[in-house]
Amino acid sequence: MARISRRTFLRGALASAAGISLYGGLVERNWLDIVRLDLPLRKLPDAFAGFTIAQISDLHFGIYFGPSSMDPIVQAVVELNADAIVITGDIVSRVTHGEPEMIVQELSRLHAPHGVFAVLGNHDWWQNGPLVAESLRRAGVTVLSNEYHVWQRGGQALHLTGIDDVFCGKCDLEKALHAIPADAAVLTLVHEPDYADIIARDPRVILQLSGHSHGGQVCVPFLGGLIFPPWGRKYSSGLYQIDELTLYTNRGVGVIALPVRVACRPEITLFTLKPAG
Repeated sequence: MARISRRTFLRGALASAAGISLYGGLVERNWLDIVRLDLPLRKLPDAFAGFTIAQISDLHFGIYFGPSSMDPIVQAVVELNADAIVITGDIVSRVTHGEPEMIVQELSRLHAPHGVFAVLGNHDWWQNGPLVAESLRRAGVTVLSNEYHVWQRGGQALHLTGIDDVFCGKCDLEKALHAIPADAAVLTLVHEPDYADIIARDPRVILQLSGHSHGGQVCVPFLGGLIFPPWGRKYSSGLYQIDELTLYTNRGVGVIALPVRVACRPEITLFTLKPAG
């Protein structure tokens, strides 16, 4: 068998890398994956059986993500006709090139009968947390910063809490859950998924929705994602059960560092809630 020369091997490796980069940047980065999940949840009030929530995360408005990237995402979310929409942080990667106005322009197109809600992520705080929150509110999005909202349906209540960013030390779980009855059912939004180990200690919380990890963004078959951020390494993508807490980590729709996605498509998730059993 003829031996492959070092030069031929390097040329092949470079060509493969270039091909993967082109695919990851031009194809998969824009190839939306709409994941539909039925979620049986303990303590879910019967009136909320069939309640739907659409989740997006990690938009990263900035150099790699603008209105043209957001437009098909908004359209897809609106077409899901969810009862509520949630955004789990990292709205921006910068705020110096018109990103605050992009937030208002694009996210104001999102509407749901039970509202649109968001929490901030670490990149939002690294850039300008108050400005990002103000822009979200101008877009009609309710920002939950260690506070809660109550959904009412059929004479029953379901509580939605938003925990501010863990990585930046903005979280206050006790404040967010303050005054919520001991027998209540609570859904929690928090950017960093690994905070679930702390959330799971409170029996009121039945579901946590997170983002942050991008699912690894660039994944290798049989190995998974190559790099994960702090607070996004243990529960990096998909559905988990931590004691009695259900956790879902969304892969996000934007990118960071490199404008590519490989074996890790951008994700919109639609949850249909069901009482367990």
